[in-house]
Amino acid sequence: MRESVFLSFVILILLASLSVHAEFQAGIAFRNVTPDPLLPISGGVGPSEPAETKKGELTVRALVLKDADTTVAIVSTDFLGFPAVLGDRVRAMVKDIPPENILIGATHAHSAPDCYGFADEKGNCGADLNYLDRVCKETAGTIQDALGQIQPISVKIATGEAKGKIAYNYYAEQLYDPRCNVLQCLRADGTPIATLVNYAIHPEVLGPDRKILSPDLVGPLYDRIAEKGGGVGIFMNSAQGGMVTADCRGANRQDVQTWEECVRIGNLLADESIRIVADAPVQKEPDLFCAATRIAFPIDSPMMRAIVQNSPLGYKLGPDATVSTQVNVVNLGNAQILTIPGEALPNIGYYLKRKMHGEINFLLGLTNDAFGYMLTKVDFDSFKRYEYISRTSLGEMTGEIFIEKALAFVDSCPVPKGLDR
Repeated sequence: MRESVFLSFVILILLASLSVHAEFQAGIAFRNVTPDPLLPISGGVGPSEPAETKKGELTVRALVLKDADTTVAIVSTDFLGFPAVLGDRVRAMVKDIPPENILIGATHAHSAPDCYGFADEKGNCGADLNYLDRVCKETAGTIQDALGQIQPISVKIATGEAKGKIAYNYYAEQLYDPRCNVLQCLRADGTPIATLVNYAIHPEVLGPDRKILSPDLVGPLYDRIAEKGGGVGIFMNSAQGGMVTADCRGANRQDVQTWEECVRIGNLLADESIRIVADAPVQKEPDLFCAATRIAFPIDSPMMRAIVQNSPLGYKLGPDATVSTQVNVVNLGNAQILTIPGEALPNIGYYLKRKMHGEINFLLGLTNDAFGYMLTKVDFDSFKRYEYISRTSLGEMTGEIFIEKALAFVDSCPVPKGLDR
């Protein structure tokens, strides 16, 4: 009798041990959200342009990462921005993942329908609310699809300079971060199921004036990743504010605004991403950690205040007309990930990466919210070049508040496993 009780106890201990050391898993999925018929396209604040044709397809993509204790969804949408008022609708429809562990970003394509609900001076809005409802449902469904595709995986994580004519800073050519971070999820046989590309760039080769609905260069990026055996691609933007754009300059420095140029840049970025991650070591049981906090910002800009107040989406304001947003820290293996709720300027991106605690530090820009440009107080409204980005920022202190609060949050979180502060 005692022997059987002892044996049962040993079995229970072994089962508990197995559950603690459950295999690391991931799943990825995407859905097509191209509107049919086509809808007007938005390239920023102001009225949308009518779409006369399309090139490529708009998609929403979700990569789900899971270990014994934590499940995280990283989501990319092919829009200019995906504000939290929509993201929260998505989170409310997703089962089995804590809402604070769902990170929803936008590629920042300038040739897709308006997701902000921009209103004109008369209060008229060109956003199609029925379409936005559909996008939210499809995004939630994509996350559930990715959960359904979950399987044991290992990861490769790498960073390196993406070489070639991909991006530049329109305001100051070399003032941008050429580093590309890549996360690849591998099956047991070593073949990739997913390749996440984290790079700072405005996907605006076409822009709204061409009247072409498109994912811009991100669509060809995805096609090339699949073609090269990288599995399903997912793009998360980085600190590309003021004004890190696609290098589509042609003869006499005139922009080449064609689909063929989207293909050239998307293919090149995909090729560089595959090259950068190719020789990275395989991490078979990467540690996974996710935490969230909220950061509040004052809305000092009259333009941004008007956008928030007049949009039909129902933005929620806090005390003293502040806006509050979710910010995440994720540790995965030797990497650390921080979300940015807007378009941080490159100097902010460099500083954050330098102060974070990963061996490789990812910045997911335009994620969980899209509050316009984020610049430091010394840059705010200081140069003629910065007039537009200052006007389309929440205010002078936005960057300062984010740097202070975000890094304090980073410091309060565990460091990636095996790394010291």
